[in-house]
Amino acid sequence: MAATDDIKKIIEQEKVLVFDAFDEARAFALGSLLRERAIGKRLELTIEIRLWDRPLFFTALPGTSAANADWMRRKINAVRHFHKATYRLFLENGDQMPPPRHGVSATDFIFAGGAFPIRVKNQMMIGAVAVSGLPQRDDHNFLVETLAVHLGVDPAKLALGPE
Repeated sequence: MAATDDIKKIIEQEKVLVFDAFDEARAFALGSLLRERAIGKRLELTIEIRLWDRPLFFTALPGTSAANADWMRRKINAVRHFHKATYRLFLENGDQMPPPRHGVSATDFIFAGGAFPIRVKNQMMIGAVAVSGLPQRDDHNFLVETLAVHLGVDPAKLALGPE
């Protein structure tokens, strides 16, 4: 599938995967679902859910390292700054490293799939959810599929096509 088709689908994902409300209990439920699904699929992932003022959920499954947590930090920074899913940022820019024109450091920002904005209806983006440990398209797909399940949306309708 062409990058332009994936970008269009990710824009649709960003519009559909919106919460009615979001708080600590919702973060824990979503984080727990991500963790359970990752364990069930035997994935080596770190998972973080963060509001802009504080972290709400973090877990590191066996096989992960501190590098995965740092990748999530950089992905979440990118979501916060650009208000887009990080896989979309990668596809739009064609590189994981932010171009100099954006004025951000690759030390603190990365355009790699696996982080997604947390938006609440009738509000702005309030945070991000991120995973790290798989190839970036797989990180993105796992995260979107789980968000869809959590929000009661058919994951197949939001899935990216084959590469």
